[in-house]
Amino acid sequence: MRRAFLILMSTFVVCACGHSASGDPTLDISDAERDARIALDFNRDSAFIVDYLKPYYPDLTQEQVAAWEASKALEGRVIDGQKRYFRSAGRNLFRIDPEARKVFEAVNGVTRDVEDVYLDDHNRNVIATVRRTGENLVGPVNFVIKYELTVKPDVVPAGKTVRAWMPFPREDQNSISEVKLVSTSQPDYIIAPDDVEHKSIYMEKPAEAGKPTVFSYTFSFTGCNEWYDFQPEDCLPYDTDSELYKTYTAERKTHIVFTDRIKAITDSLVAGETNPYRKVKAIYGWIVDHFPWASAREYSTLENIPMYVLENRHGDCGQVGLLLVTMCRYAGVPARWQSGWMLHPGAVNMHDWSEVYYEGIGWVPTDVSFGRGRSAVRDNDDEYYFYTKGLDAYRLICNSDYSGHFFPAKQFIRSETVDFQRGEVEWEGGNLYFNQWSGWIEEIDYR
Repeated sequence: MRRAFLILMSTFVVCACGHSASGDPTLDISDAERDARIALDFNRDSAFIVDYLKPYYPDLTQEQVAAWEASKALEGRVIDGQKRYFRSAGRNLFRIDPEARKVFEAVNGVTRDVEDVYLDDHNRNVIATVRRTGENLVGPVNFVIKYELTVKPDVVPAGKTVRAWMPFPREDQNSISEVKLVSTSQPDYIIAPDDVEHKSIYMEKPAEAGKPTVFSYTFSFTGCNEWYDFQPEDCLPYDTDSELYKTYTAERKTHIVFTDRIKAITDSLVAGETNPYRKVKAIYGWIVDHFPWASAREYSTLENIPMYVLENRHGDCGQVGLLLVTMCRYAGVPARWQSGWMLHPGAVNMHDWSEVYYEGIGWVPTDVSFGRGRSAVRDNDDEYYFYTKGLDAYRLICNSDYSGHFFPAKQFIRSETVDFQRGEVEWEGGNLYFNQWSGWIEEIDYR
């Protein structure tokens, strides 16, 4: 294998690290571009929705469909004079509406997610091991992963260079160690430093006529369960003059904004409470109770993600994660974004979560979308609220913040303006959106 590039092409402008500034051309998409992306997301017509729902509601009426739309359980909008529905609107209905969920389960039966079943005993064992050893990092798991990104044939003219950024594990995280690059499809590559928010491996390849442009790489790393055994009283008073406190309790447009609604809800949840962990626990529990998981629209089409969750009564992992971060910050508890992949056997997917800072303890991973009590052990508070104090080992972390920077710098608008889990691709003619390429894990081995 050859070494990574030593000299970057002159077309690249390397950004300084830190939060993205307003006006960043890779983040600020035009109204026309946003409308085009929304049209791709809302690609179901009325006939499709009716056909999808008929097996569950043989006597389905337009009045019922309209009622679901009014309650935000069925997501639709008018595009170019035609009624269009979100690509996952049908399935999401049964996730969002409690009565519809009962109908779905009556037909299909009640099932549990693979990771739920797996994590019942796993998390209980993590707690026991942490208490037995006194260590916060326990139970290492070794991963070997092959990732592949494929650009469709003739999307880029033959001979033109395709540039690809693909996710890579961070080495500045407590729970990740022994990161090794095993092989790459391209002899030259650039691995971003850890002081860049989006950790990536970058490659280039010329397009060939009539052929897909394929990038791949294999890497290994060790992940540990990270769990903190503390009581609320162990949290010390914050140094409110510190840079950390000021940075991670501040607003950050466009997604961490203390709107009147955010303020009112948060105030009602933490009224009279001064302990930071109890504040987080109250916010965490409220989000879990009120916002079921549902398949998400592309984040780049949403102006304010936490407000989208509040207005639409549902959210995926990153959406509820940003809601938690926003509410925690308003409540005076430092919080920040973290994301990558979940790698549980039989349940590999993209995933987002958060970190919360407690004085005297440090940054603690917090995953609100994984909810409370995988086995619903309500009489064991630590098991029930496991994900307010840490994470299981089955995580790859590649993002330390949202809407950050890439190395080398991306020149054109991003496909994902918030997160980075699938990749980013461009050529001299501009960005390549998700409908022009695909990227995901080809192989995963647990050792």
